[in-house]
Amino acid sequence: MSTTTAGHHAPLPNDANVVHQHYRSLVRTRRLYTIIAVGTLLVFLAAALWFADASNAGRFFERLPFFFDYFIHFQPNDPMEIVRAMFDLPSPYDDGSLKYNYPEGRVPLFGDFYLPEYFFQLLVTINIAVLATMMGAVLAFALCFFAASNLVGSRTVRFAVRRLFELLRAFPEIVIAGFLVAIFSLGPLAAVVAVAVHTVGALGKMFFEVVENADMKPDEGLRAAGANWFERVRYAMVPQVMPNFVSYALLRTEINVRASTIIGAVGGGGIGELFRLSIGQDHAAKTYAIIILLFLTVILIDWISGYLRKKLVGNAAFQFGD
Repeated sequence: MSTTTAGHHAPLPNDANVVHQHYRSLVRTRRLYTIIAVGTLLVFLAAALWFADASNAGRFFERLPFFFDYFIHFQPNDPMEIVRAMFDLPSPYDDGSLKYNYPEGRVPLFGDFYLPEYFFQLLVTINIAVLATMMGAVLAFALCFFAASNLVGSRTVRFAVRRLFELLRAFPEIVIAGFLVAIFSLGPLAAVVAVAVHTVGALGKMFFEVVENADMKPDEGLRAAGANWFERVRYAMVPQVMPNFVSYALLRTEINVRASTIIGAVGGGGIGELFRLSIGQDHAAKTYAIIILLFLTVILIDWISGYLRKKLVGNAAFQFGD
């Protein structure tokens, strides 16, 4: 029986030593490939940045030291101007120009009670996002089961539905809205359709992947009992996947609120259009008021959707294991 001194390992048997050497060789090879991959990525990234900087009229890196100059000079006369712009209150700096015409945007409701313009346009933006999400979720729900390989045996049907989802989400909402504005003219309708179209493609992919990961035992039981395809989907699949479907739809609502804001810049209505006008006309108080409202709205929607997802999926899904 061989003994070893403290701090020294017993020599490995020949076979184990061969395995150990082979393992070390694989580790060295993997590290080499990783270094080559990261190095190649950094080279391409540097080349892309150089090309973008050379193509930029203002030379990004040359102008980078002046990055904060715009924000330093783009300031309202006093912080209360942001509050006045947000709530359509008269400004002491009013000189008859559009820069201080806050009260003109009021939306009268009854008597002297009014809704500030930015709050009203924010509701328009949220309404666009919610309506588009509902439309997109319904269509995605209706089509996703036909794209699932565990429910549909026909490759032709699955191929057609999956390619449809890919086509619908291939173009950003703002590109789709640009085409639809020419058809529906300026306004929220083009924004609703554009966001809904993209939502069908995005949610459709997530939905059918959830269906493919569902437990098939209930489906097998219903099939053995003689249930048809629609009955199997209704009673075996829908109860399993619905919590995740709703969770994804809520998440998509958050995304669509931001998308609807961006679409407003191309004539889709809502607060995005006002933001484009205020920043383009150098109206600092109006711009900061809109930014604050959008920031608070996104936080609120994120909190509400997170709360609802926890109620639907269960708190256990959001906790770490013991």
